[in-house]
Amino acid sequence: IKEAIEVGYRYIDCAQFYGNEKMVGTAIKASGVPRKELFIASKVWGDKIYEGEDAVRKQFEQTVSDLGCEYLDLYLVHWPVPGKHVACYKVLEDLVEKGRVKAIGVSNYTIEDYQELAREMKVKPSVNQIEVNPFLYRKRTVDFFQREGVLIQSYRALRQGKGFDDPRVGGVASKHGKTPAQVLGRWCVQKGIAVVAKTVKRERMIENLGVFDFSLDESDVASLDGMTTAESIEEFRALYFKCIVRDTPLEKAPPAHHTVTPR
Repeated sequence: IKEAIEVGYRYIDCAQFYGNEKMVGTAIKASGVPRKELFIASKVWGDKIYEGEDAVRKQFEQTVSDLGCEYLDLYLVHWPVPGKHVACYKVLEDLVEKGRVKAIGVSNYTIEDYQELAREMKVKPSVNQIEVNPFLYRKRTVDFFQREGVLIQSYRALRQGKGFDDPRVGGVASKHGKTPAQVLGRWCVQKGIAVVAKTVKRERMIENLGVFDFSLDESDVASLDGMTTAESIEEFRALYFKCIVRDTPLEKAPPAHHTVTPR
């Protein structure tokens, strides 16, 4: 984390579920970089979302305590826990009003989840953080949120390196004299999608920043856009239904009817 700050990164992505907030707080303090120059985001996990308002507020206080800061730049609902996520979001709205959080958003929301939230929200989410990469490109979802003015932020934009050997990605990389990671990052950037890249290696941190000095052409984008398979969409659906109830009593309940249109 200290190396990332030294390299030039200023956005730090945390979460209750990641268990990294104390570590990040230690690194921030050791970096010597003023808090106002950093953009710190975190997310509240499903167990606290399910438990309700008081649990969400207590978790927020634990988060800022562990990070050693008085406020967050961005706070997200990590997963849309059925029947609970709207109430959780209202707590986040209150934290904005009290000046404890500068911006709020959601993560892993489908169009249907957002529409449920929109009926009661007062503050539009700044961000929807979801997995986006050429191997899982839910174009309908991305287009919807962008029309709504909600920034799509991609985790697993680099697919944890699992797509680096794909010949289509490799071909585009060779064409531009770039690495597969840079091609995947640039693909997101050209679509107006913010990239959250994860690595522990300094050289990779530097590499991942190299996405602003070249452009993909129409044929590159068309090739990468066509890589998502039906199997990938089904894997996403299975993960979605697992995670929206993970670590809550709903895990053991019969699955409720919930329509998701993944594309």
